[in-house]
Amino acid sequence: MNTAGRTAQSGSNGLDLIPFRGVRYVPEQVGSLAAVTSPPYDVVVRPDGLLHLENADPHNIVRLILPQAVEPRTRNELAAATLHRWLAEGVLAPDAEPAFYVYEQRKGDMLQRGIIGALHLSEASEGVVLPHEDVMPHVVEDRAGLMRTTAANLEPLLLTYRGNGNATGATAVIEHTVQRAPLLATTTEDGYSHRLWALTDPADQRRIQDGLATHQALIADGHHRWATYLRLRSEHTSPGRTPWDYGLVLLVDTARYPLQVRAIHRLLGRLPLDRALAAARPHFRVREVTGPLPHAMEALAQASSHGNAFLLTGTEDTYHLLDRPDPAILDRTIPADRPEAWRTLDATVLHSTLLGDVWGIPEDSPADVTYIHDTQATVDKARRDGGTAVLMHPVREEVVRELARQGVTMPRKSTSFGPKPATGLVLRTLTDD
Repeated sequence: MNTAGRTAQSGSNGLDLIPFRGVRYVPEQVGSLAAVTSPPYDVVVRPDGLLHLENADPHNIVRLILPQAVEPRTRNELAAATLHRWLAEGVLAPDAEPAFYVYEQRKGDMLQRGIIGALHLSEASEGVVLPHEDVMPHVVEDRAGLMRTTAANLEPLLLTYRGNGNATGATAVIEHTVQRAPLLATTTEDGYSHRLWALTDPADQRRIQDGLATHQALIADGHHRWATYLRLRSEHTSPGRTPWDYGLVLLVDTARYPLQVRAIHRLLGRLPLDRALAAARPHFRVREVTGPLPHAMEALAQASSHGNAFLLTGTEDTYHLLDRPDPAILDRTIPADRPEAWRTLDATVLHSTLLGDVWGIPEDSPADVTYIHDTQATVDKARRDGGTAVLMHPVREEVVRELARQGVTMPRKSTSFGPKPATGLVLRTLTDD
Protein backbone atom coordinates (compact mmCIF):
# COMPACT_ATOMS: atom_id res chain seq x y z
CA MET A 1 0.00 0.00 0.00
CA ASN A 2 1.29 3.49 -0.77
CA THR A 3 2.43 5.69 2.10
CA ALA A 4 -0.28 8.28 1.51
CA GLY A 5 -2.96 5.64 1.90
CA ARG A 6 -2.04 5.14 5.56
CA THR A 7 -3.51 8.56 6.34
CA ALA A 8 -6.92 7.64 4.91
CA GLN A 9 -9.89 7.94 7.19
CA SER A 10 -11.96 4.93 8.12
CA GLY A 11 -15.68 4.79 8.71
CA SER A 12 -16.32 8.12 6.99
CA ASN A 13 -19.82 8.79 5.71
CA GLY A 14 -18.56 11.54 3.44
CA LEU A 15 -15.63 12.35 1.21
CA ASP A 16 -12.49 10.37 1.99
CA LEU A 17 -9.54 12.25 0.50
CA ILE A 18 -5.85 11.37 0.88
CA PRO A 19 -2.63 13.15 -0.13
CA PHE A 20 -0.49 11.74 -2.93
CA ARG A 21 2.90 12.29 -4.55
CA GLY A 22 2.06 14.59 -7.40
CA VAL A 23 3.91 14.24 -10.68
CA ARG A 24 4.69 17.64 -12.22
CA TYR A 25 6.59 19.18 -15.08
CA VAL A 26 10.14 20.24 -14.23
CA PRO A 27 10.15 23.94 -15.27
CA GLU A 28 13.75 23.86 -16.50
CA GLN A 29 12.90 21.07 -18.96
CA VAL A 30 10.01 22.79 -20.78
CA GLY A 31 9.54 26.08 -22.61
CA SER A 32 6.91 27.30 -20.14
CA LEU A 33 4.27 25.76 -17.92
CA ALA A 34 1.54 27.49 -19.91
CA ALA A 35 2.84 25.90 -23.13
CA VAL A 36 2.57 22.34 -21.76
CA THR A 37 -0.92 22.61 -20.26
CA SER A 38 -4.23 21.89 -21.96
CA PRO A 39 -7.96 22.11 -21.30
CA PRO A 40 -9.56 18.77 -20.29
CA TYR A 41 -9.50 16.16 -23.06
CA ASP A 42 -13.17 16.61 -24.00
CA VAL A 43 -12.90 20.39 -24.30
CA VAL A 44 -10.08 20.36 -26.85
CA VAL A 45 -11.74 21.13 -30.19
CA ARG A 46 -10.32 18.59 -32.58
CA PRO A 47 -8.43 18.74 -34.83
CA ASP A 48 -7.61 22.47 -34.77
CA GLY A 49 -7.24 22.81 -31.03
CA LEU A 50 -5.26 19.59 -30.78
CA LEU A 51 -2.74 20.64 -33.44
CA HIS A 52 -2.38 24.06 -31.82
CA LEU A 53 -1.51 22.49 -28.47
CA GLU A 54 0.83 19.91 -29.98
CA ASN A 55 2.71 22.74 -31.69
CA ALA A 56 2.86 24.86 -28.53
CA ASP A 57 5.52 22.61 -26.97
CA PRO A 58 6.82 19.10 -27.80
CA HIS A 59 5.95 18.09 -24.24
CA ASN A 60 2.36 19.40 -24.19
CA ILE A 61 0.09 17.19 -22.09
CA VAL A 62 -2.23 16.49 -25.05
CA ARG A 63 0.35 13.94 -26.18
CA LEU A 64 -0.71 11.95 -23.11
CA ILE A 65 -4.45 12.65 -22.88
CA LEU A 66 -5.14 12.58 -26.65
CA PRO A 67 -2.40 10.48 -28.29
CA GLN A 68 -2.69 10.29 -32.05
CA ALA A 69 -2.88 6.89 -33.74
CA VAL A 70 -5.53 4.96 -35.65
CA GLU A 71 -5.98 1.99 -33.33
CA PRO A 72 -6.99 2.50 -29.68
CA ARG A 73 -4.38 0.03 -28.42
CA THR A 74 -1.66 1.87 -30.34
CA ARG A 75 -2.82 5.23 -28.98
CA ASN A 76 -2.73 3.98 -25.41
CA GLU A 77 0.68 2.36 -25.78
CA LEU A 78 2.00 5.56 -27.34
CA ALA A 79 0.75 7.60 -24.37
CA ALA A 80 2.29 5.14 -21.89
CA ALA A 81 5.63 5.15 -23.70
CA THR A 82 5.62 8.95 -23.81
CA LEU A 83 4.83 9.20 -20.10
CA HIS A 84 7.59 6.77 -19.16
CA ARG A 85 10.09 8.55 -21.42
CA TRP A 86 9.30 11.96 -19.94
CA LEU A 87 9.73 10.55 -16.44
CA ALA A 88 13.03 8.92 -17.39
CA GLU A 89 14.29 12.13 -19.04
CA GLY A 90 13.27 14.30 -16.08
CA VAL A 91 10.66 16.26 -18.01
CA LEU A 92 8.18 15.06 -15.40
CA ALA A 93 9.14 14.21 -11.82
CA PRO A 94 7.29 13.09 -8.67
CA ASP A 95 7.26 15.34 -5.64
CA ALA A 96 9.27 14.20 -2.66
CA GLU A 97 6.38 13.53 -0.27
CA PRO A 98 2.61 13.05 -0.35
CA ALA A 99 0.67 16.30 -0.48
CA PHE A 100 -2.69 17.85 -0.97
CA TYR A 101 -2.48 20.61 -3.57
CA VAL A 102 -4.25 23.93 -3.15
CA TYR A 103 -5.20 25.12 -6.62
CA GLU A 104 -6.27 28.64 -7.57
CA GLN A 105 -7.68 29.96 -10.86
CA ARG A 106 -8.27 33.66 -11.42
CA LYS A 107 -9.47 35.81 -14.30
CA GLY A 108 -10.76 39.32 -13.74
CA ASP A 109 -13.34 39.17 -10.94
CA MET A 110 -13.54 35.37 -11.09
CA LEU A 111 -11.66 33.54 -8.34
CA GLN A 112 -11.80 29.81 -7.70
CA ARG A 113 -9.85 27.81 -5.13
CA GLY A 114 -9.97 24.16 -4.20
CA ILE A 115 -8.09 21.08 -3.05
CA ILE A 116 -6.57 18.44 -5.33
CA GLY A 117 -6.23 15.01 -3.76
CA ALA A 118 -6.86 11.30 -4.29
CA LEU A 119 -10.44 10.32 -3.46
CA HIS A 120 -11.26 6.89 -2.07
CA LEU A 121 -13.56 4.98 -4.43
CA SER A 122 -15.34 2.77 -1.92
CA GLU A 123 -18.82 1.39 -2.41
CA ALA A 124 -19.95 4.13 -0.04
CA SER A 125 -18.35 6.79 -2.22
CA GLU A 126 -20.80 5.96 -5.00
CA GLY A 127 -23.50 7.47 -2.78
CA VAL A 128 -21.27 10.32 -1.62
CA VAL A 129 -20.19 11.42 -5.09
CA LEU A 130 -23.30 12.36 -7.06
CA PRO A 131 -23.29 12.13 -10.85
CA HIS A 132 -25.89 14.16 -12.70
CA GLU A 133 -25.38 13.05 -16.31
CA ASP A 134 -25.47 9.81 -18.24
CA VAL A 135 -22.27 8.61 -19.87
CA MET A 136 -21.45 7.17 -23.28
CA PRO A 137 -20.04 3.62 -23.02
CA HIS A 138 -17.57 4.07 -25.87
CA VAL A 139 -16.04 7.12 -24.16
CA VAL A 140 -15.68 5.24 -20.85
CA GLU A 141 -14.03 2.40 -22.76
CA ASP A 142 -11.66 4.86 -24.42
CA ARG A 143 -10.68 6.54 -21.14
CA ALA A 144 -10.37 3.20 -19.35
CA GLY A 145 -8.00 1.90 -22.00
CA LEU A 146 -5.81 4.98 -21.70
CA MET A 147 -5.79 5.01 -17.90
CA ARG A 148 -5.22 1.27 -17.66
CA THR A 149 -2.25 1.34 -20.04
CA THR A 150 -0.58 4.46 -18.63
CA ALA A 151 -1.37 3.50 -15.00
CA ALA A 152 -1.96 7.17 -14.30
CA ASN A 153 -4.65 9.75 -13.54
CA LEU A 154 -3.65 12.36 -16.10
CA GLU A 155 -6.24 15.02 -15.17
CA PRO A 156 -8.49 15.59 -12.16
CA LEU A 157 -12.26 15.45 -12.04
CA LEU A 158 -13.95 18.66 -10.90
CA LEU A 159 -16.18 18.00 -7.87
CA THR A 160 -18.19 20.56 -5.92
CA TYR A 161 -19.47 20.51 -2.37
CA ARG A 162 -21.43 23.01 -0.31
CA GLY A 163 -19.67 24.30 2.80
CA ASN A 164 -20.98 27.03 5.06
CA GLY A 165 -19.39 29.79 2.99
CA ASN A 166 -17.05 30.78 5.82
CA ALA A 167 -13.29 30.35 6.21
CA THR A 168 -13.55 27.32 8.49
CA GLY A 169 -12.37 23.72 8.22
CA ALA A 170 -10.81 22.89 4.85
CA THR A 171 -11.49 26.40 3.58
CA ALA A 172 -9.50 27.90 6.46
CA VAL A 173 -6.50 25.78 5.49
CA ILE A 174 -6.83 26.91 1.87
CA GLU A 175 -7.04 30.59 2.81
CA HIS A 176 -4.01 30.30 5.08
CA THR A 177 -2.01 28.41 2.44
CA VAL A 178 -2.47 30.99 -0.32
CA GLN A 179 -0.77 33.62 1.81
CA ARG A 180 2.62 32.06 1.08
CA ALA A 181 4.56 31.74 -2.16
CA PRO A 182 3.10 29.16 -4.57
CA LEU A 183 4.79 26.04 -5.82
CA LEU A 184 4.09 27.19 -9.38
CA ALA A 185 2.31 30.03 -11.16
CA THR A 186 1.43 30.49 -14.82
CA THR A 187 -1.07 32.25 -17.06
CA THR A 188 -2.59 30.30 -19.93
CA GLU A 189 -3.55 31.79 -23.28
CA ASP A 190 -7.23 31.97 -22.29
CA GLY A 191 -6.29 34.66 -19.74
CA TYR A 192 -6.64 32.48 -16.62
CA SER A 193 -3.86 32.62 -14.05
CA HIS A 194 -3.12 29.38 -12.21
CA ARG A 195 -1.30 28.91 -8.91
CA LEU A 196 -0.54 25.69 -7.03
CA TRP A 197 0.66 25.04 -3.48
CA ALA A 198 1.77 21.72 -1.94
CA LEU A 199 0.24 21.06 1.47
CA THR A 200 2.49 18.57 3.29
CA ASP A 201 1.97 19.37 6.98
CA PRO A 202 0.17 16.36 8.58
CA ALA A 203 -1.94 18.60 10.84
CA ASP A 204 -3.17 20.63 7.88
CA GLN A 205 -3.83 17.46 5.90
CA ARG A 206 -5.94 16.11 8.76
CA ARG A 207 -7.93 19.35 8.92
CA ILE A 208 -8.64 19.02 5.21
CA GLN A 209 -9.77 15.42 5.64
CA ASP A 210 -11.93 16.19 8.67
CA GLY A 211 -13.49 19.18 6.92
CA LEU A 212 -14.53 17.08 3.92
CA ALA A 213 -15.57 13.91 5.75
CA THR A 214 -19.17 15.05 6.31
CA HIS A 215 -19.84 16.28 2.76
CA GLN A 216 -21.27 14.87 -0.42
CA ALA A 217 -19.92 16.11 -3.75
CA LEU A 218 -21.53 16.77 -7.11
CA ILE A 219 -19.59 15.84 -10.24
CA ALA A 220 -19.26 19.16 -12.02
CA ASP A 221 -16.98 17.88 -14.77
CA GLY A 222 -15.65 14.39 -15.47
CA HIS A 223 -18.56 11.92 -15.50
CA HIS A 224 -16.75 9.63 -17.95
CA ARG A 225 -13.58 9.70 -15.90
CA TRP A 226 -15.59 8.93 -12.75
CA ALA A 227 -17.17 5.92 -14.48
CA THR A 228 -13.66 4.95 -15.60
CA TYR A 229 -12.31 5.15 -12.04
CA LEU A 230 -15.07 2.81 -10.83
CA ARG A 231 -14.51 0.36 -13.67
CA LEU A 232 -10.75 0.17 -13.09
CA ARG A 233 -11.22 -0.15 -9.35
CA SER A 234 -13.43 -3.22 -9.97
CA GLU A 235 -10.66 -4.72 -12.11
CA HIS A 236 -8.01 -4.40 -9.39
CA THR A 237 -9.43 -6.19 -6.39
CA SER A 238 -7.03 -7.32 -3.68
CA PRO A 239 -6.84 -7.35 0.14
CA GLY A 240 -6.38 -3.84 1.48
CA ARG A 241 -6.34 -0.64 -0.50
CA THR A 242 -4.36 -0.19 -3.70
CA PRO A 243 -3.70 2.94 -5.81
CA TRP A 244 -6.60 1.84 -8.06
CA ASP A 245 -8.96 2.41 -5.13
CA TYR A 246 -8.39 6.17 -5.52
CA GLY A 247 -8.96 8.74 -8.23
CA LEU A 248 -7.55 12.22 -8.80
CA VAL A 249 -10.07 15.01 -8.05
CA LEU A 250 -10.30 18.76 -7.51
CA LEU A 251 -12.82 19.68 -4.80
CA VAL A 252 -14.30 23.20 -4.77
CA ASP A 253 -16.62 24.65 -2.12
CA THR A 254 -19.21 26.41 -4.29
CA ALA A 255 -20.75 28.15 -1.29
CA ARG A 256 -17.55 30.20 -1.18
CA TYR A 257 -16.42 29.95 -4.80
CA PRO A 258 -19.47 29.58 -7.08
CA LEU A 259 -18.81 27.89 -10.39
CA GLN A 260 -20.08 29.13 -13.72
CA VAL A 261 -22.57 26.83 -15.46
CA ARG A 262 -22.52 26.80 -19.24
CA ALA A 263 -24.26 24.70 -21.86
CA ILE A 264 -22.63 22.10 -24.08
CA HIS A 265 -23.72 22.47 -27.68
CA ARG A 266 -24.41 19.81 -30.31
CA LEU A 267 -23.12 19.58 -33.84
CA LEU A 268 -25.26 17.36 -36.07
CA GLY A 269 -22.67 16.55 -38.69
CA ARG A 270 -24.90 14.77 -41.20
CA LEU A 271 -28.06 16.88 -40.90
CA PRO A 272 -28.18 20.02 -43.08
CA LEU A 273 -29.90 23.03 -41.57
CA ASP A 274 -32.74 23.18 -44.11
CA ARG A 275 -33.74 19.58 -43.35
CA ALA A 276 -33.52 20.18 -39.60
CA LEU A 277 -35.82 23.20 -39.80
CA ALA A 278 -38.31 21.54 -42.15
CA ALA A 279 -38.69 18.54 -39.85
CA ALA A 280 -39.09 20.73 -36.74
CA ARG A 281 -41.69 23.16 -38.09
CA PRO A 282 -44.74 20.91 -37.51
CA HIS A 283 -43.83 20.57 -33.82
CA PHE A 284 -42.02 23.80 -32.78
CA ARG A 285 -42.34 27.47 -33.47
CA VAL A 286 -39.47 28.26 -35.86
CA ARG A 287 -38.41 31.83 -36.51
CA GLU A 288 -35.29 33.55 -37.77
CA VAL A 289 -33.43 35.84 -35.37
CA THR A 290 -30.82 38.40 -36.26
CA GLY A 291 -27.11 38.05 -35.59
CA PRO A 292 -24.34 38.42 -34.77
CA LEU A 293 -23.92 35.38 -32.54
CA PRO A 294 -24.00 37.22 -29.17
CA HIS A 295 -27.29 38.91 -30.16
CA ALA A 296 -28.77 35.59 -31.26
CA MET A 297 -27.71 33.97 -27.96
CA GLU A 298 -29.50 36.75 -26.08
CA ALA A 299 -32.65 35.87 -28.01
CA LEU A 300 -32.15 32.24 -26.97
CA ALA A 301 -31.77 33.24 -23.32
CA GLN A 302 -34.97 35.26 -23.44
CA ALA A 303 -36.92 32.43 -25.07
CA SER A 304 -35.50 29.90 -22.58
CA SER A 305 -36.95 31.89 -19.69
CA HIS A 306 -40.41 30.92 -20.96
CA GLY A 307 -39.79 27.26 -21.84
CA ASN A 308 -37.73 24.95 -24.01
CA ALA A 309 -35.74 26.74 -26.71
CA PHE A 310 -32.87 25.99 -29.08
CA LEU A 311 -30.84 28.10 -31.50
CA LEU A 312 -29.92 26.50 -34.83
CA THR A 313 -27.46 27.63 -37.47
CA GLY A 314 -25.65 26.03 -40.40
CA THR A 315 -23.83 26.93 -43.57
CA GLU A 316 -25.30 30.42 -43.94
CA ASP A 317 -24.95 33.39 -41.62
CA THR A 318 -28.47 32.95 -40.25
CA TYR A 319 -29.90 31.86 -36.89
CA HIS A 320 -33.22 30.16 -36.25
CA LEU A 321 -34.93 29.88 -32.87
CA LEU A 322 -36.95 26.77 -32.03
CA ASP A 323 -39.33 27.19 -29.10
CA ARG A 324 -42.90 26.53 -27.92
CA PRO A 325 -42.90 22.78 -28.58
CA ASP A 326 -46.28 21.15 -29.20
CA PRO A 327 -47.38 19.56 -25.89
CA ALA A 328 -48.66 16.55 -27.82
CA ILE A 329 -45.23 15.56 -29.10
CA LEU A 330 -43.71 16.11 -25.64
CA ASP A 331 -46.32 13.80 -24.11
CA ARG A 332 -45.57 11.17 -26.74
CA THR A 333 -41.77 11.26 -26.67
CA ILE A 334 -40.71 12.11 -23.10
CA PRO A 335 -40.85 9.41 -20.40
CA ALA A 336 -43.54 10.16 -17.85
CA ASP A 337 -41.87 8.29 -14.97
CA ARG A 338 -39.31 11.03 -14.24
CA PRO A 339 -39.53 14.18 -12.10
CA GLU A 340 -41.00 17.28 -13.70
CA ALA A 341 -37.64 19.06 -13.45
CA TRP A 342 -36.09 16.33 -15.62
CA ARG A 343 -38.91 16.15 -18.14
CA THR A 344 -38.74 19.89 -18.81
CA LEU A 345 -34.97 20.11 -19.29
CA ASP A 346 -33.85 21.42 -22.67
CA ALA A 347 -31.47 18.48 -22.95
CA THR A 348 -34.33 16.05 -22.33
CA VAL A 349 -36.45 17.62 -25.05
CA LEU A 350 -33.48 17.72 -27.41
CA HIS A 351 -32.55 14.06 -26.95
CA SER A 352 -35.99 12.49 -26.52
CA THR A 353 -38.02 14.65 -28.89
CA LEU A 354 -35.81 16.32 -31.48
CA LEU A 355 -32.98 13.80 -31.90
CA GLY A 356 -34.96 10.66 -31.15
CA ASP A 357 -38.23 11.47 -32.91
CA VAL A 358 -38.21 14.57 -35.13
CA TRP A 359 -34.75 14.09 -36.68
CA GLY A 360 -34.26 10.36 -36.14
CA ILE A 361 -30.61 10.73 -35.16
CA PRO A 362 -28.82 8.11 -33.02
CA GLU A 363 -27.26 10.04 -30.14
CA ASP A 364 -24.61 7.34 -29.62
CA SER A 365 -23.09 7.87 -33.06
CA PRO A 366 -20.06 10.22 -33.00
CA ALA A 367 -20.50 10.73 -36.75
CA ASP A 368 -23.98 12.12 -36.16
CA VAL A 369 -23.66 14.03 -32.87
CA THR A 370 -20.57 15.90 -31.65
CA TYR A 371 -20.53 17.69 -28.29
CA ILE A 372 -18.66 21.01 -28.28
CA HIS A 373 -18.26 23.38 -25.33
CA ASP A 374 -17.34 26.55 -27.19
CA THR A 375 -20.25 28.37 -28.85
CA GLN A 376 -18.30 30.01 -31.65
CA ALA A 377 -16.40 26.81 -32.40
CA THR A 378 -19.69 24.93 -32.78
CA VAL A 379 -20.99 27.53 -35.23
CA ASP A 380 -17.74 27.61 -37.20
CA LYS A 381 -17.60 23.84 -37.58
CA ALA A 382 -21.25 23.62 -38.69
CA ARG A 383 -20.68 26.25 -41.36
CA ARG A 384 -17.44 24.67 -42.49
CA ASP A 385 -18.76 21.09 -42.65
CA GLY A 386 -22.37 21.69 -43.72
CA GLY A 387 -24.05 20.31 -40.61
CA THR A 388 -26.40 21.89 -38.07
CA ALA A 389 -25.27 23.54 -34.85
CA VAL A 390 -27.78 23.22 -32.01
CA LEU A 391 -26.93 25.86 -29.42
CA MET A 392 -28.20 25.43 -25.87
CA HIS A 393 -28.95 27.67 -22.89
CA PRO A 394 -27.38 26.57 -19.56
CA VAL A 395 -29.40 24.94 -16.81
CA ARG A 396 -29.30 26.38 -13.28
CA GLU A 397 -26.91 24.73 -10.79
CA GLU A 398 -29.64 24.23 -8.17
CA VAL A 399 -31.65 22.15 -10.65
CA VAL A 400 -28.61 19.98 -11.35
CA ARG A 401 -27.87 19.46 -7.67
CA GLU A 402 -31.47 18.65 -6.72
CA LEU A 403 -31.82 16.06 -9.48
CA ALA A 404 -28.51 14.50 -8.44
CA ARG A 405 -29.71 14.25 -4.83
CA GLN A 406 -32.79 12.39 -6.10
CA GLY A 407 -30.55 9.97 -7.98
CA VAL A 408 -31.86 11.21 -11.33
CA THR A 409 -29.26 11.60 -14.06
CA MET A 410 -29.63 14.21 -16.78
CA PRO A 411 -29.09 13.46 -20.47
CA ARG A 412 -25.43 13.23 -21.35
CA LYS A 413 -23.47 16.45 -21.79
CA SER A 414 -26.24 18.58 -20.27
CA THR A 415 -23.95 21.02 -18.46
CA SER A 416 -20.47 22.48 -18.48
CA PHE A 417 -19.29 23.70 -15.10
CA GLY A 418 -16.25 25.92 -14.97
CA PRO A 419 -13.69 27.13 -14.91
CA LYS A 420 -12.25 23.68 -15.41
CA PRO A 421 -8.83 22.82 -13.99
CA ALA A 422 -5.95 23.08 -16.43
CA THR A 423 -4.61 19.67 -17.39
CA GLY A 424 -0.90 19.18 -16.85
CA LEU A 425 -0.24 21.05 -13.61
CA VAL A 426 -0.24 17.91 -11.47
CA LEU A 427 -0.63 14.22 -12.41
CA ARG A 428 -0.96 11.08 -10.32
CA THR A 429 0.74 7.83 -11.22
CA LEU A 430 -0.75 4.59 -9.93
CA THR A 431 2.51 2.67 -9.67
CA ASP A 432 3.99 4.71 -6.81
CA ASP A 433 2.01 7.35 -4.94
